[in-house]
Order: sequence, then structure tokens, then C-alpha cells
Amino acid sequence: MAEGRDGVQSVGRALSLLKLMAADDRGSRLSDLARAAGLPVSTAHRLLTTLEQQGFAQFEPAAAVWHVGRDAFSTGMAYGRRRSFVAPALPTLRRLRDATRETANLGIMDDDHLVTVSQVESREIRRALSPPGRRVPVFSSAMGKAILATWRDEDILALAERAGLPPLTTKSLRTPEAALGDIALTRRRGWALDDEEYGIGLRCLAAVVWSPQGEAACAISISGMAARLTDDRLDQMGRIVAEAAATLTKQLGATPPAEQGG
Repeated sequence: MAEGRDGVQSVGRALSLLKLMAADDRGSRLSDLARAAGLPVSTAHRLLTTLEQQGFAQFEPAAAVWHVGRDAFSTGMAYGRRRSFVAPALPTLRRLRDATRETANLGIMDDDHLVTVSQVESREIRRALSPPGRRVPVFSSAMGKAILATWRDEDILALAERAGLPPLTTKSLRTPEAALGDIALTRRRGWALDDEEYGIGLRCLAAVVWSPQGEAACAISISGMAARLTDDRLDQMGRIVAEAAATLTKQLGATPPAEQGG
């Protein structure tokens, strides 16, 4: 029985190291990973070596840092593939990227967070990226707010109480009242805005994609530098995103509620 407990503990520790590596695209030093995971350096090294042997970690000798391995990426992609709307969304995301010249994203709600599950990168040298798989506080995400706009206000308030409103930047929404006001604006105009609420200098515009069951299946967005997504372009870009979301909704065999008869 003790061996079983040790095995489960090792799996948990290895997964913790994998999550820590995934959080830093620049790579992580062994000592930093061990400290963040609360592990002895020797234990962290043993677990990382095992992950490397299985393709889930990769060591970069020149910089002496660890990265997520290729097999971790391919395994994680299975999460997105099981969502029936991910593959059909790719052509729409590519067209959205080309029409706006910004990074196009697709995201879902998962465990009170917004998770990006697919992305088509902008061709601009300076571009905004939130790598697929990253979990973002929903009230600091345009895609999250687009989905929340389909919820009842009481359910939104319950989420705010449950998940909180972490202030990621000085522009982040900080109170439930501010969140409800922002989402009411989203409902009126048909698209949501992250106005440097997730990262200073970055803006994101999103719209909801409906399922045939009449629920929010996901959201699509564009994200880019605030210097390009200026105030005078927001309405135009928002309409483009909303039109793309409506197109994907119809491709999924759904009808936006505003267009439903009766």
C-alpha cells in the first residue's frame, strides 16, 4: 500500500512540475521549479528526467532551462479535439485573422475559467498571444465575458462570488457591479471587450458562438496590441468578430436566439 501512495504522490508532483513549465514560455531552471513545487532539487530533477524520457519535458542545455515537451502538446490537443466545434472553427479563425490582421482565438468555459483551445496567430511582428490551454480569469477575458453575457445576472453574480475578480491590471473589473455593467454593454452591442484588463497594452474583442441546444458553445475573439486596436477601430473590429461568430454558429447547425422565430 505504501508503494501505491508513493506512486500517486510522484504522479502528482510530476504533473505540478509540468504545469509550472507550461506557465513560462521562456523555460524554467531546475532550482526555480523545485522551489515553486516545494520539492528537493534532487526529487525535482528525477521527476523531470522521467518526464523527459516520456517526451513530456525537454531540457535546453545552452540556457540550462526546462520546457514542456512535444508529447505534452500532442496529448493536450486531445482536449480540444473532443470538442466538436474546434475543427470546424479553424477556417473561420483563419478568415478572421486575415480580415483583422490580429490573432484569432477560440475559447470555452471550464471550471469557472476561460480556456483557449484553438488559435491562429497574427502575422504581425508584435502580436498578442495566450497559448492554447492557458486558464484565464473569466472576468478579465473578452471571450469569457461574451459567454457570460448569455447567462442570467444572478448566475453571473454567483460566479463572481465563487471565483472572485482578481485584479490582473489596473483596468481589471474589481466589483460585481462593474462586471454586470460591462456585460450589459456586451449584450447591447453584440461583442465583448477586454480593454487591457488581462495585460496592459493588449486588447481583445470577442463574440459568442451558439450551440444547436441554444446555449453558448464557445466564443471566438481577436487579440492584439492596443496601439493597433485603437478606440476608433473597436466598433468595426467588434462587428467583424460578431459576424464571424454568427457564421460559425450557423455552420454548427445553430441559430442565434435573436434570429429564432416565435
